[in-house]
Amino acid sequence: MIISRSPLRITLGGGGTDLPSYYREHGGFLIAAAIDRYVYITVHRTFVPELIVKYSQLERVRSASELRHPIIREALRLLEIEGPYVELASMADIPAGTGLGSSSSFTTSLLKALHTYKKALIHPRELAEQACHIEIDLLQEPIGKQDQYISAFGGVTCFEFARDGRVDARPLGVDQETLFNLEDNLVLFFTGYSRSASAILKEQDDKSRERDASMLDNLHFVKDLGRQSQQALEGGDLRGFAELMNVHWRHKKQRSESMSNTAIDDWYEKGLANGALGGKLIGAGGGGFLLFYAEDRARLRHAMAGTGLTEVRFRFDFEGTKVVVQ
Repeated sequence: MIISRSPLRITLGGGGTDLPSYYREHGGFLIAAAIDRYVYITVHRTFVPELIVKYSQLERVRSASELRHPIIREALRLLEIEGPYVELASMADIPAGTGLGSSSSFTTSLLKALHTYKKALIHPRELAEQACHIEIDLLQEPIGKQDQYISAFGGVTCFEFARDGRVDARPLGVDQETLFNLEDNLVLFFTGYSRSASAILKEQDDKSRERDASMLDNLHFVKDLGRQSQQALEGGDLRGFAELMNVHWRHKKQRSESMSNTAIDDWYEKGLANGALGGKLIGAGGGGFLLFYAEDRARLRHAMAGTGLTEVRFRFDFEGTKVVVQ
């Protein structure tokens, strides 16, 4: 049996500039961090003349082309694994549709497991590009390249998205004390809302393609905030980084009316009033997780617990997508 895992992620600055509709014209930049919450894939060979696939549903088919699950179908096609006599299952620490990049983590974990099944090695960059090819090129999802790359590489990583499609990945240049303080002081709460990112991202994607001035100005500004966040973090200025999170969230909300709602706004303000120095909603918007930077974590946790929100504690993951059982 093969078991692979791929980390979920949080975005620390510049989110949204990784969509092809933007970076192909202007170049993109963001900082993302992989966290120790994972999507797991198991693959093993069976004696049953079927291709058995288990996720939120169960599929038993004769060949990959019959599968309804689009990512699994295209991944098997890409690696020329037709079946049968294969069983594949998935499991995740966090539900899908919560803004932590679970779809792309699923894709990278799946591809890693399938390459291992074929006894083939694959570099994180190639793994990320194959995941992008499936999600963006084949399935035409209006998403960017951040999630595939951070899940494949892991770490706290800066990404440059070039106009020609190349992606430059390099670790954020922070000292150990700053990294530990950042990890300790980031606090994550689930809002209870799950949603598909596609609708919000499609709105951004369409406006970028149409060269909508307000959308492009917003993304230019957010990209610059990402670079300022890099400078703050690498300079050890965590309070400055926290303030940039606030500025980022205010501008992110301007991209779409679906980005936030009254409940999320109220929770956000309550966090800032109870120990958080900065924060933002993680992911495309409309639900998922609120991320705060707080030096007074106990006060923040007590206040947010009173609202009924669930905290998800995490550490950074520096391994990226990997096989854990073979």
